[in-house]
Amino acid sequence: MDLNISTLAERPELEGAMWSMKDLWPEFMMYDPVGWANMGRIVREFPEYVLVATDATGAVVARGFSVPFRLDEEGRRELPARGWDEVLNWAFSDLRHGREADTVSAIEITVDLDHLGKGLSHRMLAAMRANAGRLGYAELVAPVRPNGKHLEARASIHEYAFRTREADGLPHDPWLRVHVRAGGVIEAVAPASMTVSGSLEQWRTWTGLPFDTDGPVEVEGALVPVHCEAARGYAVYVEPNVWVRHRIA
Repeated sequence: MDLNISTLAERPELEGAMWSMKDLWPEFMMYDPVGWANMGRIVREFPEYVLVATDATGAVVARGFSVPFRLDEEGRRELPARGWDEVLNWAFSDLRHGREADTVSAIEITVDLDHLGKGLSHRMLAAMRANAGRLGYAELVAPVRPNGKHLEARASIHEYAFRTREADGLPHDPWLRVHVRAGGVIEAVAPASMTVSGSLEQWRTWTGLPFDTDGPVEVEGALVPVHCEAARGYAVYVEPNVWVRHRIA
């Protein structure tokens, strides 16, 4: 497939089409407060870290967001247990305080629904690695959302993250497998990478489920069960991710 991948800084006119892509993200994930507050800021303040892919007709078929941040800083130096949320907070804190970034973190790679299964995620990851190298970084890290984990919501993420196939020793999970094939190394679990809380009525709207009983509720697209406190009127989802580290030659 003919593909042109550029940064949003180079092609700002693609922003509207980039946001309009059809994707598979579950509705409830749009309500993580850290993401809600910061995804638009990436486009405005880090456009050179946003990748947009177009096909031969000029249609947007994939996007990739990343952010620069400083890992070698007091109180950091290890990839955070709060994963996706924390690295976004770090990136914008560093920007505000003028700290020089030393690492790039992937935030999202999304492929349009009509173009799934064409290998675009592999090409977007390669382009993100190359873009980080072009910008002068030696490392790209990624709080990876394992795309097969939702099929085993009650499985331990600590076991799942490091599960491999007997045939070739590569990760069991397809998206983790893409990262490892690209040169990434699975480093750690981020057990509280994203948190979504809401009233029972909000969760009913997002999922179509009753949310009327205390305890774990399996939700389509969720990597772990949502914890429902029916008597108290709320439910909370705490999503685990897997940290993958990519060295850039």
